[in-house]
Amino acid sequence: MNSKHILVVEDEPDVSELLKHQLNNAGYEVTIAEDGEDGLRKVRKLMPDLIILDLMIPEINGLEVCKDIRINPTTEHIPIVMCTAKAGEIDRVLGLELGADDYVTKPFSPRELILRVNNIFKRNKVNKQTGKNWLKFGNIIIDKNSHEVRVGNSIINLTPTEYKILILFSDRIGRVQSRENLLRDVWGYEADIDTRIVDTHVQRLRTKLLSSSNHIVTVRGFGYKFLTETA
Repeated sequence: MNSKHILVVEDEPDVSELLKHQLNNAGYEVTIAEDGEDGLRKVRKLMPDLIILDLMIPEINGLEVCKDIRINPTTEHIPIVMCTAKAGEIDRVLGLELGADDYVTKPFSPRELILRVNNIFKRNKVNKQTGKNWLKFGNIIIDKNSHEVRVGNSIINLTPTEYKILILFSDRIGRVQSRENLLRDVWGYEADIDTRIVDTHVQRLRTKLLSSSNHIVTVRGFGYKFLTETA
């Protein structure tokens, strides 16, 4: 067992039991919540390592659950994988904007979902780098030891994925990063995945960086790059 605990918030018993079986086989401990209210209660009580969240759930819908998790300082760090219907593109985008780390569309392969879960845990491991453990770019200060990011005197609350993107940018200053490169190096995807997930997370990161957002520059037709100084 890898000792990671996953909360599955899903109201369809067949789906939740299948996920529990597959995740257990992959070495994860799994708890099921059948609606949004129960899901939030179990998030606060159990503090799982990751949440698989269906959007179409009773009591409190998945978007509101995601929003509640992200605005709560005690739970904002927990990775979230959303499950959406193929027709729910707007809900999917809203979920990513609210801070979900990844998504799968129904019907999905349990193997694909487990791959995405594994990738999230892999990229969220503490990065044991040698040398300088803090970085400063203008008003942006990154403390790699504590994973704390500040803009001026204010602490910026980033999701694990947003933090990973910022660290990758800071390691590749001035080099254009294509959306495909970011999908591979942040999300761990080699396959042809919708690159809008990259744009949504970069936009969220820019919003949180406030007046320092212009360190991240869009290179039209190519991707993004990070500058140490801004105009």
